[in-house]
Amino acid sequence: TLVALPLVMPPVATGLLLLKLLGRNGPIGGVLHSFNLEVLFTWRAVVLALGVMSFPLLARASRIAFEGINSRLEQVARTLGASEWRVFWTITLPLSRRGIAGGLILAFARALGEFGATIMVAGNIPGETSTISLSIYQSVQLGQDSAAFRLLGVAVLLAFISVWVGERIARGRKA
Repeated sequence: TLVALPLVMPPVATGLLLLKLLGRNGPIGGVLHSFNLEVLFTWRAVVLALGVMSFPLLARASRIAFEGINSRLEQVARTLGASEWRVFWTITLPLSRRGIAGGLILAFARALGEFGATIMVAGNIPGETSTISLSIYQSVQLGQDSAAFRLLGVAVLLAFISVWVGERIARGRKA
């Protein structure tokens, strides 16, 4: 439930939670600051926000892929003396790779459109923390519609390619 929470919470609310956790006075940010590692309003914050917002999709797809494996195959390997790690690396992971790959692509596609959490923890610093969604928003706010539509075209193309590749993987064909 905790992993899926970012899917149903408003992204800005997730961003606010991350802001409080990663701030200098926050439980995680305080520790990071003691190591002179700043996260907020850096590219690290962008990556973290995108990861938090898209990870539930990867986790869900991976769980479904793992649950779809015939457990008898794993049991047979164990009876033949394979360790749990060997079973995982040679049977479980290879049989679930399409589901995991599909989850990765779905998470990537979701990250392309992330706005709320990113703006909260990373801001929109040109050349530092701008994402495609933030740049589209900024272009519209500045009345630069042609720039916004160019960025929109790139976003649509990336999203289309991501979904197309994901569908190809889900069907078991080479992308």
